[in-house]
Amino acid sequence: MKVGIVGTGMVGSAAGFAVALTGAASELVLIDHNPARALAEAEDIAHAVPFGRPLVVRAGGYADLAGAGVVILAAGVNQSPGETRLDLLARNAAVFQQIVPQVMQAAPEAILLIATNPVDIMTDITTRISGLPPGRVIGSGTILDTARFRSLLGRHLGISPQSVHAYVLGEHGDSEVLAWSAARAGTLPLRDFAAQVGAPITDAVMAEIDQGTRRAAYRIIEGKGATWYGIGAGLARIVRAIAGDERAVLSVSMRANFPGLGDVALSVPRVLGRDGVMADLMPDLNAGETEALAASARLLWETAGQIRL
Repeated sequence: MKVGIVGTGMVGSAAGFAVALTGAASELVLIDHNPARALAEAEDIAHAVPFGRPLVVRAGGYADLAGAGVVILAAGVNQSPGETRLDLLARNAAVFQQIVPQVMQAAPEAILLIATNPVDIMTDITTRISGLPPGRVIGSGTILDTARFRSLLGRHLGISPQSVHAYVLGEHGDSEVLAWSAARAGTLPLRDFAAQVGAPITDAVMAEIDQGTRRAAYRIIEGKGATWYGIGAGLARIVRAIAGDERAVLSVSMRANFPGLGDVALSVPRVLGRDGVMADLMPDLNAGETEALAASARLLWETAGQIRL
């Protein structure tokens, strides 16, 4: 599958590197408002190809996206220290009004994969600008938050995070919801597994993991200015699910009807295949989690509703 990336900053280039090394694409086209940056990143990634799987990597313009199956939109400005993802909205919405029509003109059949923050609002905006069915405009959503949640749970339990089945729902940001009540390890409910291995899930453990998951981006941004490796790998995982028609269940963002609100873009577990999102899945949540998810949805719905395109 041919994959395009618009925006070759740290996130876009990390996604390209991850796509190349995992073999998620057969051709990779990088586009940036700074052509020299796109060319440099393409050459650098191409030099890694001999250590991975065969792949054509090149820089280009929007016309070179023709025939792409997926186009990753990673253009925009970076999150600054102390700035929430929602604070980025005004600065990035205008960028997408310029680039999305050009992508659609060149690659009208592509699935659009949104990485730019605030990703849920940008997914909503992209859906509205493009006119595509919502299942073909996918935000990276909470795929990274979910990975952080699973990693911390795996560390506490002493098992691989790949054996932890737990999701973060709602906004990719401050109002996200860790679905503790639906979490499982192996085949067991989380608390049952934890009791068997002598690593109980106490209130203190939950608080520590919650903060470790929820505040991870802020810690990383404070230390090095931005995050890129984790989300780059997450974007490559989404591309692989689409390219391989895997029907994989991943926590990604999409504009869909939320009870009591209407259309809003947020993350729940979703089935991804060649045509994009195939189905939504809702974990069983307790009353507190249900209330928190509704609050997250309302925040996103109200914010998106303020944007006039």
